[in-house]
Amino acid sequence: MTYTAPVKEMLFVMKELAALDEIAALPGFEDATGETAWAVLDESAKLCGEVLAPMNFEGDKNPSSWSNGIVTATPGFNEAFRQYVKGGWQGLQHPTNYGGQSLPKLVATPCIEMLNAANLSFALCPLLTDGAIEALLTAGSEEQKQRYVPKLISGEWTGTMNLTEPQAGSDLALVRTRAEPQGNGTYRIFGTKIFVTWGEHDMAENIVHLVLARLPAAPDGVKGISLFIVPKFMVNEDGSLGARNDVHCVSIEHKLGIKASPTAVLQFGDHGGAVGYLVGEVNCGLEYMFIMMNAARFAVGVQGVAVADRAYQRAVSYAKERVQSRPVDGSAKEAVTIIHHPDVRRMLGTMRALTEGARALSYVAAAHTDIAHRHPDNAVRADHQAIYEYLVPVVKGWSTELAIEVTSLGVQVHGGMGFIEETGAAQHYRDARILPIYEGTTAIQANDLVSRKTLRDGGAVGKRILVAVSKTVDALAAHEGAAFVSMREQLEKGRRSLETVIDFILANASHDPNAVFAGSVPYLKLAGIVLCGWQMARALLAASTNETRDPSFCSAKIATARFYAEHVLPQAAALEVSITSARGAAGVLALSEEQF
Repeated sequence: MTYTAPVKEMLFVMKELAALDEIAALPGFEDATGETAWAVLDESAKLCGEVLAPMNFEGDKNPSSWSNGIVTATPGFNEAFRQYVKGGWQGLQHPTNYGGQSLPKLVATPCIEMLNAANLSFALCPLLTDGAIEALLTAGSEEQKQRYVPKLISGEWTGTMNLTEPQAGSDLALVRTRAEPQGNGTYRIFGTKIFVTWGEHDMAENIVHLVLARLPAAPDGVKGISLFIVPKFMVNEDGSLGARNDVHCVSIEHKLGIKASPTAVLQFGDHGGAVGYLVGEVNCGLEYMFIMMNAARFAVGVQGVAVADRAYQRAVSYAKERVQSRPVDGSAKEAVTIIHHPDVRRMLGTMRALTEGARALSYVAAAHTDIAHRHPDNAVRADHQAIYEYLVPVVKGWSTELAIEVTSLGVQVHGGMGFIEETGAAQHYRDARILPIYEGTTAIQANDLVSRKTLRDGGAVGKRILVAVSKTVDALAAHEGAAFVSMREQLEKGRRSLETVIDFILANASHDPNAVFAGSVPYLKLAGIVLCGWQMARALLAASTNETRDPSFCSAKIATARFYAEHVLPQAAALEVSITSARGAAGVLALSEEQF
């Protein structure tokens, strides 16, 4: 089966939960009306469903290949990429003065979701280019912006992020790639970078590598890292391409999933040094690279939503076709399709509820960053930026963790056929496994949530969000019905659990950091469960009060919200216990190194 973008669901979330009309009222976003959003999503759905989704399975069977330094993309990817960039999709959220469309992130996010759901391996190429554009727009000189950004937006060139080295994974203090100044404003780059997504390919005429490296006598650790532009081909003064730079792909990785996306090992400087250009200030490279990383982390969270939705759609389609066993309630004497069986309904309900909750949270986060960039009031911008920054590790960490659960359930719904590659269910499971790892593991996201997003401000932003959750709990009390009763009770319990954990972190971080960080990932998961539950509660309220909406859609939304309340939110209490219990923290460290 192919992929059908859930456009109606996406528009519901954009309008009812992420306040699209308010975003469209911001300066510069006046064209982002509901009609525009529908038109953009409709066209994106066609491209993703008709062009990109059919190639997803082919990319898994016939991945990118490397031979003598040349990487050839999966057959069909070249033409698909030309269609993608010709439609202007790379520039959707980037400035018009560089060739983009300047649409809100809220409008771009569902298009990014569709792209990743249709073909995750393909989508990684534009994702890295988006990050390069953001970094250059933020830290690049005007000359660098004019030289590189329009070509990146047009799709003539693509971008990469070069951080990791064989000895330097998450710990970038160990970066050894060096940059030698040439006295003419350029640098010679020497070193090896690994795990470079789409670091070499044949889909664009040039690749703009953003590379972390050290200058001579730079300070030790992360304070001594600078950022450089290293193009695959040199760019002449008139913008045309010149000689090949001294950067070469020496191999690509053989991976569990996302096989069509070439993950390159790049060698810089084997023949005299690759020419590089400093971005921004010396020794500020990590700060600039974090611009790319934060953009990528949010996008990877959306990837989690996307792959989960694709797996859900495939599982539903199979469950409606596969005939097996009579119903347990005796309602039929013949075997029925498996969607009639309660446990299959439980699995499908879990997949749907987790996916819808994560989608809602990511779209709401996108709206916060739109306000943070465009609202005329400085204080309002700062408030929304703080909320967005709190949500990013949750969107990245929780959405990617649940993607593994959802895609695993997708295999389970298929039964034995899920273990057979021809059904396609296993590909989603394998593809999803990288999501909690790259662009910062779940533990790194959790450490960020504890250190920078909770301890740094004394829990102020987290507790401000919980005030908003309380208001939603109060609003639920005005409605009758099982869905509202369940959601009100479970969301309030979840809110209290999250508040208790924030207080625990604040009270114990200074004198017992091991206890706090032993529970960091459970804290992130708790935040994800509760904050997604909050969005499902808001969706429940919206679906029950809008009489003009499709009744079938609204009743499904109400039922899914109830499922989330009764089957997902109760997990919050258990996570609270595992975090705050002294025995829980001690248990993590109980075994000695030798006993493992």
